[in-house]
Amino acid sequence: MRLYQLLKSKIHHARVSYTNPDYIGSIEIDQDLMDRVGMIPGELVHVWDVTNGERFTTYAMPGEPNCIGLNGGAAFKVRVGDTLIIVSFAVSDEPVTPQIILVDENNHYVRDIVPFKRDG
Repeated sequence: MRLYQLLKSKIHHARVSYTNPDYIGSIEIDQDLMDRVGMIPGELVHVWDVTNGERFTTYAMPGEPNCIGLNGGAAFKVRVGDTLIIVSFAVSDEPVTPQIILVDENNHYVRDIVPFKRDG
């Protein structure tokens, strides 16, 4: 059996709402957004900051509506207002259909994104 790490969940263009270096750690994500992409509390997530190029991992925790907050050491890697891509992966020996969403500058759900669709 061959196992692959495959894209499972993606929140595209989320905006940082707050940073708190004094918290123990993690990224707080609007619970509705987590549900839409199938992320669960404690799940390992990769965070890619489109604004400054930082890339790091942490774990997801559910948050208030429209909230994307970085805590602990991760708070030093971003600034309020930065644009993020938040992703998680699954290990599987079968194809996985990723759940991908686009959000606006206020972290409101905009639409689903069809993965791996080629134009034309």
